[in-house]
Amino acid sequence: MMLINPPGHPPGPPDQPGSDNEPEDEKAPESSTLEEPYVWVPPKMSSLERLHRIKYMIQSRGCVPLQDFLDQLEISQATFKRDLEYLRNRLNADIKYDRFMGGYCFDKPKQDKKVELPGLWFTEKEATALVLMQHLLAQMDKGGLIGPHISPLTNIIDGILGQDETPGKELRKRIKVFGRSERKSSLESFEEIGSALLKRHRLQITHYSKTNDETTEREISPQRLIFYRDNWYLDSYCHLRKDLRSFSVDGIKSAGIVFKRCEEVSDKTLNQHFAQSYGIFSGPVTLRVKLKFTPERARWITGETWHPEQVTSFDKDGNYLLEFGYSQDPELIMDILKHGSEVEVLAPPGLRAKIKNEITKSLKKY
Repeated sequence: MMLINPPGHPPGPPDQPGSDNEPEDEKAPESSTLEEPYVWVPPKMSSLERLHRIKYMIQSRGCVPLQDFLDQLEISQATFKRDLEYLRNRLNADIKYDRFMGGYCFDKPKQDKKVELPGLWFTEKEATALVLMQHLLAQMDKGGLIGPHISPLTNIIDGILGQDETPGKELRKRIKVFGRSERKSSLESFEEIGSALLKRHRLQITHYSKTNDETTEREISPQRLIFYRDNWYLDSYCHLRKDLRSFSVDGIKSAGIVFKRCEEVSDKTLNQHFAQSYGIFSGPVTLRVKLKFTPERARWITGETWHPEQVTSFDKDGNYLLEFGYSQDPELIMDILKHGSEVEVLAPPGLRAKIKNEITKSLKKY
């Protein structure tokens, strides 16, 4: 595990080394004062990284020769001994020198062993998962809303694991996330939105609606931030419309905190309003769609979730039938059309007519 926070208590003088035949310290210059007291200097903040790496190197390799520590940490033997004594005496790390193996190891190693140390510690697997999480967030956030705010985590984790040992850089090279429809967003309002969400303040926003091609000023009570299909949305109670609304963050041209308490909306109400319908479009379910996919396309569709309350089945010919409720159909129409001739709308008649009309208009262009 790796320590992030500094120790909470000042260290005392070191005790005896952890085992016999441990490599001796380098000879220090003789003091001109015969009775000069020994003063053990605790690691400075920059030295905390060494503590992390010493423990991680032993944990990941089992037994580490002295010279490996000196080379990889770029320190003297005296500095290493000071750090080692700090780990042993103040943080109770049972590190010993094994003469037979020729290096330092834990006295009683166990799988994913955790030494009780002040601060937050991670196992190798946990630290790797943290690197992966940070990288995936950064890859998904093509609009740049969160990436700059979590990028310092990359340096922190690399520093904890050490540049040579960390799998973080290799993970970042091997994992890519491609978004198909992300929109370029501005960072200008993101901090205000985040602050208002956490502190439960209202926001005064200037919002541009692409659907209506108009800009409005309104006061909102932000409820939650949604990342949907590579773009950010802010579910809110709109004090202008006196109802719940979902705003695309890239459409929020400016936002200012209003120091009034938010109009709080329960999770149950939010889910009923935003989650029952299809896609990002909100509102109570008023219609129900029934789609029929060919057996060939069903190989892919059967593994997809179009709606949390969808109902699926197969007919006698092997076609895949998919049913769920919705309120507005713009996003649904786009998703149906991308499957071309591999899907047919069985119901409702109004949606079937809209799909037919879109296909007819497309054919006129060719």
